[in-house]
Amino acid sequence: MTHVNANDGDLEITIRGERLVLLPERALLWIQQQTLLIADPHFGKAAAFRAGGIPVPGGTTVDALTRLGNLVGRTGATRLIFLGDLLHAKEGRSTGLFDEIASWRASHSDLEMILVRGNHDERAGDPPGVLNIECVEAPSLLPPFVLAHHPASHVDGYVLAGHVHPGVRLYGAGGLRERLPCFVFDANHAILPAFGDFTGFAPFDPDQSADVYAVAGESVIALRSKGWTL
Repeated sequence: MTHVNANDGDLEITIRGERLVLLPERALLWIQQQTLLIADPHFGKAAAFRAGGIPVPGGTTVDALTRLGNLVGRTGATRLIFLGDLLHAKEGRSTGLFDEIASWRASHSDLEMILVRGNHDERAGDPPGVLNIECVEAPSLLPPFVLAHHPASHVDGYVLAGHVHPGVRLYGAGGLRERLPCFVFDANHAILPAFGDFTGFAPFDPDQSADVYAVAGESVIALRSKGWTL
């Protein structure tokens, strides 16, 4: 079992008998398997916008990789799984982008990495082989879980997915309101928040039977939790 350098803001739940830690870095740690899961990093999205003539700031990939490296370090994960949309678009593929990722990969050479292809990966193409990221089609079975990009129930296990970029809107006194990324768990599948900073949130209204955990700064907080322990 991996050692987790837990933060006060981490939140542990149990799904299908497995301990999962929801992390404020917008990631999930499967403790028994020493596996870190993230969804929708969308590397190269800002570059794709710039290629289309839209001036957006650079540096998003380096920032995301720094956050990811810190996350691998504090959790002690030995495997990293991307639940789809590693790359955003063909227009974002560049030598600069892959040099940044390759440099980060070289500093984590012992880390097993797997990409469960998402809809953007189908258009953008697989990452270069030099990055040593195994690419698989969804659904990919890793009992008791089914790894996917699109959230949908599956007969072979509990689905862990992304794609939706879920965000929940909170309302406070005086007209205050804030939209926060969130994790959503129901009886058959979970949706992780988007890991990428340049992805935005989708309007999302989960079923009333779902558990919702919001990422509020450096903490994950339970907004609605019935405690799925199936």
